[in-house]
Amino acid sequence: MSRSYGCIAFTDSVDAEQESYGSAEFFRRLVSTRADSRDAGSREPDARDPDPLGPREAQFLRTRDSFYLSTVGETGWPYVQFRGGPAGFIRVDDKHSFSWADYRGNLQHVSTGNLRTDARVAIIAMDYPTRRRLKIFGTARVVRLEDDPIRVEVLRHPDDPEAVVERAVTVTVEAFDWNCPQHITPRFTAAELQDAVRPLREQIAALTRENERLRQAEL
Repeated sequence: MSRSYGCIAFTDSVDAEQESYGSAEFFRRLVSTRADSRDAGSREPDARDPDPLGPREAQFLRTRDSFYLSTVGETGWPYVQFRGGPAGFIRVDDKHSFSWADYRGNLQHVSTGNLRTDARVAIIAMDYPTRRRLKIFGTARVVRLEDDPIRVEVLRHPDDPEAVVERAVTVTVEAFDWNCPQHITPRFTAAELQDAVRPLREQIAALTRENERLRQAEL
C-alpha cells in the first residue's frame, strides 16, 4: 500500500466498517506509519503528496493489455468501463503519470463526459496469469485529437494502425495499492496459451517425425 492510499480510501465510514470486522487497528497503524514516513509539513489530509510509481508499478502498467476505469457522473453513480489494446498501449510518462490513446467506441462517451465535471478516477489493472492486481487513484486529463494531434498520435500503438483514435487520456497518480491475489482466478489470452503449449507442440512434432522414420525403416 502506498503512503496516500489509506488517506483516500479509509474514510470514517470505512473505518467504522473495519472496526466492526476487527481490522481497523491494523489499518490505522499502517496509515500512521505511512504518514510518519513523510516530512512533518505534509501530514495533513489536504496536503498529501502524490505517490510516485516505482519500477514495479511502471513495468506492470507498460505490459498490460487492458484495465478497468471508474468515473463518477453528476448523478453520483459510478461508471466502470473496460479499456483494452495491444500489450504496451499504456505509456508511462514519468513517476507520476501514465497515458493511453483512446479509441472510438460505442459513441456513448460516458467516461469522458463524467471527467468534464469530476477528474477523479479509480483504475484496476489485472495480470490474471500471475494473479496480480494494481489499484490506482488518480485524476484524468483528456486531450482531444483536434486540440493536440501530435500528442494523441504519438500514443497510438504500432500494432493498431487502423484504429480510430479520438483522444488521449493522461492519469496523474495520487495513490496505489497491490491487492491480495487470493480470489483472482487465473486466465490466459490466446497468445499466452500459444507460448505455453509451444514446447508441447514441438515435442509432438519431433515424436511424429521419429515415428515416421521408424515406420519407414520397417518397410
